[in-house]
Amino acid sequence: MFSAYVNAQNVSLLLFFVGLLGVVTQKNIVKTIVAVNIMDVGAILFLITVNYRPGNVPPVGDVSGALVADPLPQALMITAIAIGISVTAVSLAIFISLFRRYGTADWETVIRRLKTR
Repeated sequence: MFSAYVNAQNVSLLLFFVGLLGVVTQKNIVKTIVAVNIMDVGAILFLITVNYRPGNVPPVGDVSGALVADPLPQALMITAIAIGISVTAVSLAIFISLFRRYGTADWETVIRRLKTR
């Protein structure tokens, strides 16, 4: 009975909302970056699986007479993965700069020190 609800779309929605919960509740900058990455993975998984049709074959090689899967969502998600990696790298670089300047990974402390300037 429970296995009827476990599919890729439901898992992707769960991942997205777990990431959203992490973004909203975490005070640590690194944990917030990880939560954003979890949200990104959930969104990518959802957008890949929403186009899934049973019986379709990948558009590679000899596909005569078969139902071919649409390659556009996969191509867009590869681009989204590359953008997600870039955003993570920039976020971590900014975090390292903030940590060197303020000596903490806590959002509230950094914001409080920025306001007192």
